[in-house]
Amino acid sequence: MVSRFRRIRSSSDSIALPSEFSFNTVILRLITEGYRIGRQTHNHCIRNCPFRFRIAALQNQRWVYRDPTENGRIVSPTLMWIEALDLLLEKLKTKVDYAKVAAISGSGQQHGSVYWKKGSEAILASLDPNKKLLPQFSDAFSTLESPIWMDSSTTQQCREIEKAVGGALELSKLTGSTAHERYTGPQIRKMYEKKRTIYDDTERISLRAWSKIALEATAPDLEEKLGKLAPAHAVAGLIAPYFVERYKFKKDCVIVQWSGDNPNSLAGLTLNTPGDLAISLGTSDTVFGITSVAQPSLEGHIFPNPVDPNCYMVMLCYKNGSLTREDVRNRCAEKSWDVFCECLEKTPPLNGGKLGFFYKEHEILPPLPVGFHRYILENFSTGSLDNIKEREVEEFDPPSEVRAIVEGQFLSMRGHAERFGMRTPPKRIIATGGASSNQSILKSMAMIFGCPVYTVQRPDSASLGAALRAAHGKLDKTSLGAKLAVPAGEKEEDKDLLEKYSLVVRKRMEIEKRLVEKLGRV
Repeated sequence: MVSRFRRIRSSSDSIALPSEFSFNTVILRLITEGYRIGRQTHNHCIRNCPFRFRIAALQNQRWVYRDPTENGRIVSPTLMWIEALDLLLEKLKTKVDYAKVAAISGSGQQHGSVYWKKGSEAILASLDPNKKLLPQFSDAFSTLESPIWMDSSTTQQCREIEKAVGGALELSKLTGSTAHERYTGPQIRKMYEKKRTIYDDTERISLRAWSKIALEATAPDLEEKLGKLAPAHAVAGLIAPYFVERYKFKKDCVIVQWSGDNPNSLAGLTLNTPGDLAISLGTSDTVFGITSVAQPSLEGHIFPNPVDPNCYMVMLCYKNGSLTREDVRNRCAEKSWDVFCECLEKTPPLNGGKLGFFYKEHEILPPLPVGFHRYILENFSTGSLDNIKEREVEEFDPPSEVRAIVEGQFLSMRGHAERFGMRTPPKRIIATGGASSNQSILKSMAMIFGCPVYTVQRPDSASLGAALRAAHGKLDKTSLGAKLAVPAGEKEEDKDLLEKYSLVVRKRMEIEKRLVEKLGRV
């Protein structure tokens, strides 16, 4: 894969990417010859994008629109990302010499989909370098609303697709996952069923494709709209003339295939040892690792490895991540992360048996609707699961609520990781994402998983992974160093604590199963 890239000749040359397009941020990162990681050149928040403020419905919705007329429908304005790219490239042209950029790749928001209108290919082929992108793309999309990862309005379409291929497990064997509401397949099927005119007027849909059988189960003529599949490390072609003329990029600057934010995070963390786990604590929380054998199941996801075609990436995904933690912080910690940490530090491990399930959004794992469920476990110090009893309560005191949301997420991660076949305890955990800079949270992670926790030098692993893929195509294990943040506990009391957490994990999974049977989305 390295041979696909022209060798950089000068130490002043860089490999660059306007690399991460998330639902609220566009990040560009540069790395130089020798794969030294440059500074994060710009982190452009969508909230600074003027287009966002011209949409009244978005002003208080964190750059997303929650449709009040349809339960679970959540979209973002497609043109918002176009304008963000305009602003980013214009702002950086005085700071970055685009003529020295050798290769570009990137990271896209997983599960977002963009619907290109018939005739959009002609628009792309005739861009005027004297104009910004935004006015030229005003008529390029068949719909100006892009379904995003937060959407949960396609339960019916999920079941229809699963039924069409022979069931949920068969779909997982075909694609690596069962059908989930946020996935683009069900979103496309919904567009076909509910908004047929938009679907028929669509020339190309930008996303990651499924198998041919799954495509046929989703909507007619879908393969034609998706285009040809390509390996994540492949060179898509040369940069478009528009960017050469307007921003003075080199004509021979190559574009490497982009990938989703989660596979890019795996690349950015250089996760390449079976037995290691990575935990990303971001807007959504994810747990991922690598395996040489794909074993699809009814939960979790399996993807091709973005840097090693001989391995697979396995992943668990939680919709309730940082935004749900922020909700608890705002309610219980004076809207301050410092106070949040103080609450976490003043409460003991195991939280006195207080166990919480916090779903501000419809959750993926487990498939539960919005709601908060709090329990107090009794007799869990006896060492026997049979003796542990739980009683449901309405609320916890604020410090206990803080510890409950932190411990609850890690207990769930460990329980589902074990069930999915990931090694427990892991050899180590590499933590990334915004909350990975919080030492108190990392301590809880180490205690519950019973292993050391490492952090990487850059928290935005998705953009870094895309940069490294542009540079290498295949990563060097030492290209990104990880430092020990919290060691594994070796004392007798640490081992005793881990045993108790193991019991609580099993009890949590029992309670979760009952909640799913009673309330779960089907």
